Amino acid sequence: MDRIIYLYHRKHLNEIMTTHPTSTNKWINAFKNLLPSPFTIAIFLTFFTLLMAQWLTKPQDVAHSDYFIQLVTSWQKGLWDSSGGGLYFAFQMMLILVLGHILALTPAVNKLIHALLKYCHDTASSTVIVAIGAIVLGLVNWGLGLIFGAIMARKVGEKFANANKKLNYGLVGAAGYATMMVWHGGLSGSATTKSMEEGHIREMMASAQIAGTYPNQVPFNETIGSTLNIIVTTACLVLIPLVLYYIAKKSKNEQVPVLEQHSNPMLQSTPSDVVGAEKLDYSRYFGMGLGLALLAFGVYLAINYSGSSALGFIQLNYINFIFLALSLTLHRSIQNFSNALQIAVEDVSGILIQFPFYFGILAIMQSSGLIIVFSDSITAIATKSTLPFLSFISAGLVNMFIPSGGGQWAVQGPIIVHTAMELGASLPKTILAMAYGDQWTNMLQPFWALPLLGITKLKPQELLPYSFITFLVGFFIFGVALLVLCL
Repeated sequence: MDRIIYLYHRKHLNEIMTTHPTSTNKWINAFKNLLPSPFTIAIFLTFFTLLMAQWLTKPQDVAHSDYFIQLVTSWQKGLWDSSGGGLYFAFQMMLILVLGHILALTPAVNKLIHALLKYCHDTASSTVIVAIGAIVLGLVNWGLGLIFGAIMARKVGEKFANANKKLNYGLVGAAGYATMMVWHGGLSGSATTKSMEEGHIREMMASAQIAGTYPNQVPFNETIGSTLNIIVTTACLVLIPLVLYYIAKKSKNEQVPVLEQHSNPMLQSTPSDVVGAEKLDYSRYFGMGLGLALLAFGVYLAINYSGSSALGFIQLNYINFIFLALSLTLHRSIQNFSNALQIAVEDVSGILIQFPFYFGILAIMQSSGLIIVFSDSITAIATKSTLPFLSFISAGLVNMFIPSGGGQWAVQGPIIVHTAMELGASLPKTILAMAYGDQWTNMLQPFWALPLLGITKLKPQELLPYSFITFLVGFFIFGVALLVLCL
């Protein structure tokens, strides 16, 4: 009966919104109707990339049919890319998703999240809390920010579902996803941290076979710690939550979320029929001991890290290692950990096949030289003053096809470095501009939303209309900063 009443009210609410839509809700609902599933988007992007490569990069002495076969062959090989940016990376991403969710299901982390949930009274307050938390952690590390934003949004949804209260769940999810619009200017940014490494820029330019005189490195204080980046980052931290708060106040797209709440696995007593070594699965001493030992080794690795960046050890593998150690410690037994694993592993089922499709798109871009066509078409009209802004636009476009920040730096980095040196433009500001462009169009590119969609169970139609608003805010912040501070 409760379900029937809920469906009736939901239908009635939709009728009201359709009959008397506000201007904001009208275009948001129209946006939702235009968006297919993330996998369908990946398929369309694949065909679009193939067509562009076919008509923009085909050599004159090669037949269309032969060149198309070459492109499809590159795509097929890219699907199963075994390099650090291919299937290996996909497995890293799925592990950070699963282990992050397992960690969130521990009693200790659950208490912390519930402490924050006390301040989530409605859509507006929930949006601000989720956005600020995700952005702050995203500046430390993009993986932490993404997982926190996803899990916090999910917990907000569960809270309102249990209380039978209305919530604009898609807007709260978009607040968690906002972390991906600041990450590349934070401590884990690919372009900025790689350019800090001694000799990296020269090695990269030599590998790209681009002659010239290049700096040995670009120090921290000229990129991440620069005045430009501090101003831009602060503006994002303030303006994004404020704009989303305003949208939450104006939006009427609120419904009671339909979510199954995941109970936290509690320490189980050893069943009477368990004998022998199987008792280790239920032993709190074994589970906690293993977790603490791994955690101690993780601290050892951090203390003895000798890279050029102070926090350079915080990479995907290290985060996964720490998540594993903390999860074992806080769940207190292997059995509890396994119970949480069964819950968390459901989140990767919808994204498993989508990662290879983006690797295939990247392979087409690289093998055809389409990436160079994109970049050169914009940077060719650049001047010393306008190069950072045009690099920002170029990087935003490229990111739609190569959503990996590290992959984009490897492909586009040599182009912008060479152009900056040729024009006498500021290399640090140009690198930051590429970083801003990469993170800016994450709000339109569903690739990085896949983990969040998996955890929150949101559909892209519910998330992307609001992330599009964040996209517009980002264009204002990044565009104004690059045009004013780079003159």
